[in-house]
Amino acid sequence: MEYGNTQVANRQINPASIADLDDTNEFVRQRLDLLLQANAEIAREKSPFFSEREKLEALMMKNPLSIDKTFAYLGLLLGTFPPAALFTRLFIDARIFRGEDVWILGIVAIVILISALTGYFSGKFIGNVVFELEKLSWSKMLTTLPFVGILWGIMAGGAGGIIIFGVGAFFGALIGSLVGAAALPFFSIFHRLLKRGDKMENKHFLPLAFGIAFIISAFFLGL
Repeated sequence: MEYGNTQVANRQINPASIADLDDTNEFVRQRLDLLLQANAEIAREKSPFFSEREKLEALMMKNPLSIDKTFAYLGLLLGTFPPAALFTRLFIDARIFRGEDVWILGIVAIVILISALTGYFSGKFIGNVVFELEKLSWSKMLTTLPFVGILWGIMAGGAGGIIIFGVGAFFGALIGSLVGAAALPFFSIFHRLLKRGDKMENKHFLPLAFGIAFIISAFFLGL
């Protein structure tokens, strides 16, 4: 028994081992804190909301529009009304309203339909681009948006104009680029101010989108 007690007494904990263990625990704790911070940062980046208040305001929206629908509907409006106004102006100036020229109206209707559909479906992609740009500073966003609008207008206007003997694609893309360069930055300014997360209230979207489309249409009509 004395021999056994002597062995137990001799088993003393090395102070150096305790220090190493404490250092290891501290290192693990620091790494865990860094991991938690990284996860929280990733979660904030993935979240469309900048604060809990903004999230609450988004949840309180009665008729919210997602980013895809917002810019898809905008593309639909811009692909419909400005081209219709432009053709109306051309017809008035050329006085093309005789019975034998009715077939031209059919071609124009197809051109407008293709432009509107292209603006609608490409608007979903443009919306995601704009949403990312809205995370940047105002100066960077406003500097980049006209080029995005030009690209959008070229796609929609060029697709519709190609029906007019092919050469119409060039003029359609030219007119579309001007519309996109003017409309997209102006709309995005208000979209950034009014959106909550990735949603915009329908009551804010409708007057803004129709207003922009009608203003551009009035310019083409010479009003």
